[in-house]
Amino acid sequence: MNHRDQLVAACDHQLRAGQFKDFTINGLQVEGREQVQRVMSGVTACQALLEEAVAWQADLLLVHHGYFWKNEPVPITGMKQRRIKTLLANDISLLAYHLPLDAHAEMGNNAELAKRLGWKVEGCLDGELGEGLLWSGRLVVPQTIGELAKQVGVTLQREPLVIEAFNSEPIERIAWCTGGAQDMIVDAYDAGAQVFVSGEISERTTHLAREMGIHYIAAGHHATERYGVQALGEWLASEFDVEHRFVDIDNPA
Repeated sequence: MNHRDQLVAACDHQLRAGQFKDFTINGLQVEGREQVQRVMSGVTACQALLEEAVAWQADLLLVHHGYFWKNEPVPITGMKQRRIKTLLANDISLLAYHLPLDAHAEMGNNAELAKRLGWKVEGCLDGELGEGLLWSGRLVVPQTIGELAKQVGVTLQREPLVIEAFNSEPIERIAWCTGGAQDMIVDAYDAGAQVFVSGEISERTTHLAREMGIHYIAAGHHATERYGVQALGEWLASEFDVEHRFVDIDNPA
């Protein structure tokens, strides 16, 4: 078996976790048993995922959305108490990576989304690849907004919410950022993107898209962020002698 700290150090190094200013703690959040044979991954460390980890007798739980967020109430009571108690009672470690897992150039959420949808990555609009969060590229074959939205829906198994700009030109230039990045639509437009894809939508997003003349696809926060943590879990399994299992706790948001 592998020592917990060895796996944590490998993930920290691979994702360059210490280089990111984030809203939470990246890395080991709850310490469980030292020896690790089974790693379960999932998007969010909700109670349902914790119960799956307990049932599978996982040693380590790897997630994108963990605990201890900025401005989160400090007391460990209620839901937070139940979640942490489940981990501690079963000696399961919780390992979480937020922005580092969005940004990673090969197995981050943005990289994995592009792979699944066949988008050609050209770079980041807010930093170097591997550091920036707003990615840009091109469609291999130009599509209408309807064709692109259908492809996104089929691939992610979730119907997206689409805001169409008042033009019908074929789309080639695209920008994207998984999760709750709808306000990056302005930067995407300024960079010349014809469509911006993210997870969520706000009331203002509709007006921004229509008035600037850029299509917007809200493909789901959860749906767009399923794949980075899977890729990281698979990487751990390939690098170390551990079993890996991804569990998708459905979330329509």
